[in-house]
Amino acid sequence: MPIKKFQVTFDCAEPERLARFWCEVLGYVVSPPQGFATWDDYRRSQPPEQQDAWCACVDPSGVGPRLYFQRVPEGKAVKNRVHLDVRVGTGLVGEERLAALEAERERLVPLGAVYVQTLYDGTDSCIPMLDIEGNEFCID
Repeated sequence: MPIKKFQVTFDCAEPERLARFWCEVLGYVVSPPQGFATWDDYRRSQPPEQQDAWCACVDPSGVGPRLYFQRVPEGKAVKNRVHLDVRVGTGLVGEERLAALEAERERLVPLGAVYVQTLYDGTDSCIPMLDIEGNEFCID
């Protein structure tokens, strides 16, 4: 039987901070671990060295994949081999598509995203960005 559900995992320095950034980008919500009403309840139940070791967020509609963020000791060293495409221009072309992507860029920069460049050939466009820990993603 094929597997239909999956989660995307991020290695990072600050799991909750990065999870909350992606919640803002995607309209997701932080999801407390099973058995806990809130994330703070879970955190208080953990020994100090395990607090803030991970965080997760989910699509409230249940459609998108769960995003899981785990603290690792090493920093990001090279380009991502996998990245997320934030699909805001689906079905649009030309200037209309570019305008939708640029509007999303303007929404994300104040959240801490870093603009890299705009790729536009007159029909198709894409805007590579960096999240708050330097992970590449594209506004597509």
